[in-house]
Amino acid sequence: METSRSKVKSMTQLFKKILIANRGEIAVRIIRACREMGIVSVAVFSDADRKALHVRLADEAHYLGGSPPAESYLNIEKLLAIAKKSGAEALHPGYGFLAENARFVKRCEEEGFAFIGPGSEAMEIMGKKTTARAVMQKAGVPIVPGTLEPLTDENDLVRTAEKIGYPILLKAASGGGGKGLRRVDRASDLVSAFRLAQSEALSSFDDASVYVEKYVEEPHHIEIQILADSHGRTVYLGERECSIQRRYQKVLEETPSPFLDDGTRKEMGEIAVRAAEAVGYRNAGTVEFVLDGRKNFYFLEMNTRLQVEHPVTEMVTGIDLVKCQIEIASGFPLRFKQEDIVSRGHSLQCRIYAEDPDNDFMPSPGKIAYLRTPAGGLGVRDDSGVYEGFTVPLEYDPLVSKLVTWGSDREEAIQRMLRALSEYKIYGIRTSIPFFKKILLHPDFYRGDYNTHFIADLEKEDGMKETENSDVALLAAGVKSFVEGRTSGPRGRKSISRWKLFGKIQHFSNRM
Repeated sequence: METSRSKVKSMTQLFKKILIANRGEIAVRIIRACREMGIVSVAVFSDADRKALHVRLADEAHYLGGSPPAESYLNIEKLLAIAKKSGAEALHPGYGFLAENARFVKRCEEEGFAFIGPGSEAMEIMGKKTTARAVMQKAGVPIVPGTLEPLTDENDLVRTAEKIGYPILLKAASGGGGKGLRRVDRASDLVSAFRLAQSEALSSFDDASVYVEKYVEEPHHIEIQILADSHGRTVYLGERECSIQRRYQKVLEETPSPFLDDGTRKEMGEIAVRAAEAVGYRNAGTVEFVLDGRKNFYFLEMNTRLQVEHPVTEMVTGIDLVKCQIEIASGFPLRFKQEDIVSRGHSLQCRIYAEDPDNDFMPSPGKIAYLRTPAGGLGVRDDSGVYEGFTVPLEYDPLVSKLVTWGSDREEAIQRMLRALSEYKIYGIRTSIPFFKKILLHPDFYRGDYNTHFIADLEKEDGMKETENSDVALLAAGVKSFVEGRTSGPRGRKSISRWKLFGKIQHFSNRM
């Protein structure tokens, strides 16, 4: 579905140079798309990122400021000053930082720069969840029962919760990523949870507004990728199953969803298009839904940016979403219609974080002493922002890379991911790689029988297996297993996973 090189050049005459207002793997991802399109890429960097991979790969790199995001990647005026100095014509925000900041979009518009994303008006509407819910309800898009306005009075809160019925969710009206989100199961916990949600929303998004939604039982979190140009065409590119979450943060995504049927999939796609058109949306965006166990679905929110998990959609459709973003922002129409979009095979993505799974997923910054990425082969993609010798900074999100696999079916995609994870070696920091192996090998995940409670239930399973002397017992069992050679799983004996055993032994050693 990709255009020829000459076609791309003619379509990007408006953008000879793009500034990437981000860092890490997403900045690398955008730089590569620019290079393929013949566009000069301009990187920015903080003190912590002077030697970062995106700085090394870009055509130009400019110093932005200190390591704290407020001094660098969140500083709108500094970014615009660099854009002017470099001669960039457009800015790509990636995701995170200023990607969904309507004020940033307005400043770009005022200074005459193209913003590679939606206009400020659509971003403002969809960026405020209560406003978005009201607009979606008016457009005939199903929404979760709850309030359309933020609640400030605690007496109103109590009455609303009683009317909706427990359990309920308290949700920050701005932002996302699980911040300012609390589940409440009983009236006695309501007021304290409300105050906590307000406090977290204020510190995370500078907005203490919180609203109420009914909690959906047996929930699935599924999002629909859309693209909309400035010529009246909006299409959807299938769904992404995002129910593997830890503390409301996505960690593994796949497409197509093993939960959906074709009829529901088509209906959700058409409603996602309706939602985008209701606000005059342009560029790439994602409409998020929550589904109950009977496949009833409700609008959650719209992410007015490129999603972290966009590669799985690219793998099954063959459509480069970043290139589409640039072409749309350049004023060109989409090169395909809805009927042209065909999904082939299955794709998974694991978010490799610099975190310690054996220590409550605490961040694990530090220098990467050794790095061996998966050897590649058919259907393996590693979107990385690091290299051997790079120091992962503490100041930013701990995402190291996104490991993506494709297979002709779901089973092949899973087996390919397991193979790729086994080849992925990072020393010097802890990572979430062992945790993903555990997920992929779980029978419920393998069957596609899971919802957003999967990881919480998995952690409970592990907790039930622990005994008072479990660490000592595991270490003793590990030594005995290696001596007897049981890790190879000979006939008649239960195979013991090396990665799980090593992780447990390492965990015990750290606690001694």
